[in-house]
Amino acid sequence: MKGAGNRYDLVVLGGGTAGLVSSMIAAGAGARVALVERGRTGGDCLWTGCVPSKSLIAAAGLAHRMRHAASVGLEPVQPRIDFARVMEHVARAIATIAPHDSPERLRDAGVEVIEAEGQFVAPGRIETAGRTLRWRTAIIATGSQPVLPPLDGLDQARALTTETVWDLRELPRRLVVLGGGPIGCELAQAFARLGSHVTLVEMADRLLLKEEPEASALIADRLHGEGVDVRTQTRAAAVRDGELLLEGGETLAFDRVLVAAGRAPRTVGIGLDRVGVSVDDRGAVIVDDRLRTSGHGIYAAGDVTGGLAFTHVAGHHARVAASNALFHARSTVSGTIPWVTFTDPEVARVGLSEARARERWGDRVKIARFDFARSDRAITSGEAYGFAKLVADSRGRLVGATIASAGGGEAIAELTGWISQGAKLAVVSRTVHAYPTLAEGPARAADEHLTARYRSPRMRAAARPVLAVLRAVEGPR
Repeated sequence: MKGAGNRYDLVVLGGGTAGLVSSMIAAGAGARVALVERGRTGGDCLWTGCVPSKSLIAAAGLAHRMRHAASVGLEPVQPRIDFARVMEHVARAIATIAPHDSPERLRDAGVEVIEAEGQFVAPGRIETAGRTLRWRTAIIATGSQPVLPPLDGLDQARALTTETVWDLRELPRRLVVLGGGPIGCELAQAFARLGSHVTLVEMADRLLLKEEPEASALIADRLHGEGVDVRTQTRAAAVRDGELLLEGGETLAFDRVLVAAGRAPRTVGIGLDRVGVSVDDRGAVIVDDRLRTSGHGIYAAGDVTGGLAFTHVAGHHARVAASNALFHARSTVSGTIPWVTFTDPEVARVGLSEARARERWGDRVKIARFDFARSDRAITSGEAYGFAKLVADSRGRLVGATIASAGGGEAIAELTGWISQGAKLAVVSRTVHAYPTLAEGPARAADEHLTARYRSPRMRAAARPVLAVLRAVEGPR
């Protein structure tokens, strides 16, 4: 096939979230766009990430609530768990959402979908399915993949990853999870609630290293309370005959081992060197704040850039990259990105942690905190645990927040908006929130911080002469 039929305004390599969104934007704007995907459109989010994991977490969460129904005055019930049926629920959720990300929907929207391998062969050229596509601009959106640590014997242990765990139909009686990041914590809790004896092994001194230390401690305590054997500061040495050997000589017996120890960008074999696209030592495509690569006319979006590996980040990247690539716009990536770890409680975070803020402003940082043990909504729901923490700079502007509570992922959206607008703690306090809601938690934190400020000796001393003048002038009525 030759001629104009192979000329495109934009060619997108990869059909995950970043590829889907960018190609749909381009087609909607009237551009001639092709999307090249070697596997299934929808990417990791649909097939092996967000959709299956949240489906599993929902089933596990209900099982847990049934066992702990006494928290709301009901008779506790021990659920009979048929793990195969739970995994059928996971598969149904995927099947229900899949049409939204399908090649048919993309084609209906005007995207040419090529279901084949693709690689750059020269500037302005991508080779795929026996064709050479000529492009004015291109977006690399090939995503990331799980990393297996170089652990002796792991290959022979049929190690599960986030790509293969969804093939299970029999619940592992003993499950070892390697990695205490968001994925490891989520799946460890879910499998424990479904009946596995879970051991979580993490090399660092705490779980969820990117979160506030008190959030890490809260999740560790919750997991331990639910029967998960949490091992921090623990290194695996090898795998032998159904046992994980730890440094120091201890062994952990398992039926299956699940590796959740990080992800790596998919950049091997797509010809980046032929078009001058640089990668870092992890293989991630190097981009600027407009998502431009070092290759002329080539942008990158999503996990392949090595940044925050979240679906909503990939979608945001796609919007930035598509407009910049097609129209030479000057859009930049937002510096205010929220994320959520879907444990119970959820840990939602946006902006700076307290430690990072103190690196910038020292003791002038302002911290506001509220414990959900005092939240009316959390108490009535039988979920009175967790906290909201707001971090403000020396001028009182909100620069970071953590909400570790039931529904924390929903409540973080408002704070993301306030941070992006440079709002102060007083604005959060003055904003009216419906009662009783969990979203009140951050506002209560701001309220209590400001109340304590007004009660300070300095503020009371400043207010005393003003009140005295007003009493003298106005008098009692």
